[in-house]
Amino acid sequence: MKILKSYGVTIFVTVVGTAGALLITSMIAFSLSIKKLRYRNVLAFISNFTIIFSAGLIPWYMVSVNYYGLKNSILALILPSIFSVWNMFLLRTYFGSISPSLYEAAEMDGANYFTIYVKVALPLSKTALLTVGLMYALQYWNDWWHALIFINENDLFPLQYYLYNILSNVNAISSGRIPSGASGNITLPAETVKMAVTMITIGPIIFLFPYIQKYFVQGIMTGAVKE
Repeated sequence: MKILKSYGVTIFVTVVGTAGALLITSMIAFSLSIKKLRYRNVLAFISNFTIIFSAGLIPWYMVSVNYYGLKNSILALILPSIFSVWNMFLLRTYFGSISPSLYEAAEMDGANYFTIYVKVALPLSKTALLTVGLMYALQYWNDWWHALIFINENDLFPLQYYLYNILSNVNAISSGRIPSGASGNITLPAETVKMAVTMITIGPIIFLFPYIQKYFVQGIMTGAVKE
């Protein structure tokens, strides 16, 4: 029952987080791909700066808990990973490869930039969006770190963190770190448990990946070959 509940939390976080991350990332990437955007290079530099330098774990935790109230909240599993600068630059490269004449034609027809983003840029960028979406989905599906940092309630434990606790307990008992009386002198099949946990974890991804593999490969090759 607990595993099913953890599955539900993980599926919810993966679906909502991936959708939100794609929306935010694609909007920022499209904006930075427009050469007319004022302070475009400054915004790109600020985004790139965060890849190289960070404030550290403790300030990040204090801001997340004290200002954003992410302690024991489902949002704590979604918001910290909702934007990736690397994925944004990947999408910006793809948006930048779209012919500007298409945007100019839409502008002449009276479309604003939001309309161009929705009706021109997104339909022409399905490959890149699926690639970035897969990266975000895998990131959310495999995340247990944010649950370790922010979550104390069992009902909010995602699948990965729940299985992480199982493996930690099995390894602790098998290694003898727990007193013999507490473990009941039971030898647990640690390797078998690890294999079972692995199958539970990667099962849905195995079934999903073949359907979007070709889009993923095409998206990775975007910008890799210049003619």
